[in-house]
Amino acid sequence: MDSEGVKQAIIRQTREANAQSNARLLIEGINNTCFDKCVPKPGSSLSSSENSCALQCMEKYLAAWNEVNRTYIRRIQHEVGNQQN
Repeated sequence: MDSEGVKQAIIRQTREANAQSNARLLIEGINNTCFDKCVPKPGSSLSSSENSCALQCMEKYLAAWNEVNRTYIRRIQHEVGNQQN
């Protein structure tokens, strides 16, 4: 494998590791936030109101996560653009 191939393989591995780490953080955040908020007294199953609360909480959490990521990416792109000028 030539040096460009090695470079691309390292970049791919780094991106995959970063994506896995982000997914893990997202799931942990959803679990901690939504479970604590929606299931005050854990039992053997979720009630319909707990289930509904958890679904709504997850949707809101994901929407917020996506907005933060979009804003972060725009900022990085802006910074890179400023550095190139």
